[in-house]
Amino acid sequence: MVDKLRVWDVLKAPIVTEKSVLLKEQSSEDNEGQILTFRVDRKAGKDDIRNAVEEIFGVKVAKIRTMHYQGKIKRQGRYEGRRPAWKKAYVTLKVGEPFVDYAEAI
Repeated sequence: MVDKLRVWDVLKAPIVTEKSVLLKEQSSEDNEGQILTFRVDRKAGKDDIRNAVEEIFGVKVAKIRTMHYQGKIKRQGRYEGRRPAWKKAYVTLKVGEPFVDYAEAI
């Protein structure tokens, strides 16, 4: 049986790339829910992610999409290794929720 993850263990870090920032801004302009992007624990399910976002940021979540990424193979000279695999979550907030700034909430 898997141990229950604590709220602060579920969300590893926000993903701040060009694509994620555009998603966050476009969704708020198009009268859709705001879309937040996070790197999450690989064992976390959608319910764990929903509870963590709602508790940390104080907002309501409409839906969650997750995907697994395999670690890339990297070489250093003749040695070869692999970066760790990770999980990414797109969290869509309900319409009308306040704008979330990652720095203010944490």
